[in-house]
Amino acid sequence: MAKIKVKKVKSAINRPLRQKRTLEALGLKKIGQVKEHEATPNILGMVAKVSHLVSVEEA
Repeated sequence: MAKIKVKKVKSAINRPLRQKRTLEALGLKKIGQVKEHEATPNILGMVAKVSHLVSVEEA
């Protein structure tokens, strides 16, 4: 399985609760924080939902 690095680049203030919860589920709390995940369909779907708040690169 490929790995991806997800970095939070924008704030979740004034965002719907669903997007805030998605960021928490990805393990992202602070701006600039980076987490590494397996590139499973579940994770890729979550990243797609908050793509405007995060940046993604292959690890």
